[in-house]
Amino acid sequence: MTYTIGPVSCAPGERVQGLIPVGVSTYGVDLGIPLIVINGAAPGPVLCVDGGVHGDEYDGMEAIRRVLAETDPATLRGTLVGIPCVNAPAFEAAARTSGLDHANLNRIFPGDPDGSYSLRLAAAFVEQVIPAVDALVDLHTGGAYGEIAPLTIVQGGYEELATGIGLAAGHPLIWKGGKWGGTARLSALQAGKPAITVEAGGGTYREETVALHVRSVRNIMRHLGMIDGQAELLDTYTEVSGTFARSSAGGFFLGHADPGEECKQGDLIGRVVDHYGAILEEIRAPQDGIVLWVRRIRTVRTGDEVVIFGAVEGELRP
Repeated sequence: MTYTIGPVSCAPGERVQGLIPVGVSTYGVDLGIPLIVINGAAPGPVLCVDGGVHGDEYDGMEAIRRVLAETDPATLRGTLVGIPCVNAPAFEAAARTSGLDHANLNRIFPGDPDGSYSLRLAAAFVEQVIPAVDALVDLHTGGAYGEIAPLTIVQGGYEELATGIGLAAGHPLIWKGGKWGGTARLSALQAGKPAITVEAGGGTYREETVALHVRSVRNIMRHLGMIDGQAELLDTYTEVSGTFARSSAGGFFLGHADPGEECKQGDLIGRVVDHYGAILEEIRAPQDGIVLWVRRIRTVRTGDEVVIFGAVEGELRP
């Protein structure tokens, strides 16, 4: 059966690409959501994998292109929709937020079709992408400002819907996060579609992070029965909850722990110093747990995020 998403249609056994239009730039170029669609020769679920919600998170963008390039429509069961870069204006600005309206797309879903460009972009995603898919995998990294331990976000309150693909992503840390809302993940979950966010790496582009994202997507495809092979699951997963630590002083940030590192209550995770080397602030572990994210940009202002600390909530077995 021919598959259609927005204005893009794809016959069984074919691969097509296109754009869901959202607006037009000041220099007359169409702006919107770029799609790569592979419609398998055999029926199955529709999986959407997106990246580039933040424009400075490059690894997921490349991972999606690679998975799509290496997927054979003749052997695929179902349909794979890849959106390598949801937020093209943020990518063009090489920034976390849009260069058009400076909005953080990952906080404004479901958007507004009558709002600024980013709000219209979110609305187009909710109105045209989510109804056309059965599951959503949202790929992220720590961005240019930080680095995050490989983990999967399974939204609290939606565990029954999302845990299956969350475990198939293959990372040992499961963050029951998402209290901040406004994500594509939450909009998909609210529509009854399994959805997760997969995080890994950041600070720059790394081939090993691309490989982690590729592995996660392929294992989720096996879990959904879209490609041959048995999904590989870990024996146990560690459930964590995240606490964002923000600096109370501006200065130069020095990290003293790496993402994924275990720490004890009171352990030093980071310092803020002034230009003379005087210590302005120390960031210490509030309790035993795991460092999830560490700032990599050394410039820090009062109120900036410097660390995300993970408290261990328990273990999860498949």
